[in-house]
Amino acid sequence: MITLYGGPRSGNAYKARLLLTLLGLEFEETVINLQAGENRTESFLALNPRGQIPTLVDGDVTVWDSQAILVYLARRYGEAWLPAEPAAMAEVMQWLALAENELLFGLARARAIKSFGLDFDLASSQAYGHEGLKVLEKRLAGHAWLAAGKPTIADIACMPYCALSWMGGIALDDYPSVRAWIDRVRALPGFVAMEGI
Repeated sequence: MITLYGGPRSGNAYKARLLLTLLGLEFEETVINLQAGENRTESFLALNPRGQIPTLVDGDVTVWDSQAILVYLARRYGEAWLPAEPAAMAEVMQWLALAENELLFGLARARAIKSFGLDFDLASSQAYGHEGLKVLEKRLAGHAWLAAGKPTIADIACMPYCALSWMGGIALDDYPSVRAWIDRVRALPGFVAMEGI
C-alpha cells in the first residue's frame, strides 16, 4: 500500500496526490499537522530527515520532496508521465526547475505570506512569481503542454501554485495561455481538486 504523508493545504503534497489519482493508484493519506509539530516527531523524521511534506512510502521505498515523488511515481507506475528519451526528459526537468524556483519562491511564497502569515517580503515574492508566469505564458502560447507534446510531470509540478496564485494576490488576467492550460489539466481523466483550485 502506498502512503502519502501530506496536508490538505500543501500545494506540494497536492502535486503528489494529483499524480497518484491521475495514475489510478490506490493510496492512503496521512495528514501531518505542521502547526502541531507532527513533522518534527522522531517517527516522522525517521521517514524524512528534512521534516517536510510530502513524503511517500511505497512498500520499502521512502521518497521525500514533491519533485522526487513525481519522478518516482512516473518511473514506477506511469512512464508516459516522464519520457525516457534524453531531450524530452531534459525538457521535463527544465520545468521542474521552474517549479522549484520562480513558482515556489514566487507564487507559493506569496500565498504563504498572505494566507498563512509567513514572514517574507510579499512584493519581491510576487515579482518573482510574475517572472515565472511570464516564462510559462510564452511557452504555453504555442504549446498545449509544457514538455514532450503531452501531459507530463512538468505540468503536475507547475500547475498547482499557478492555480493558487490568487491566494498570494497574483491575478492571472495577463496570462490567458496559463489559464487555458490550467483548465486542460483540470480536464484530465482522474483529476482531483484541492481547496483553492
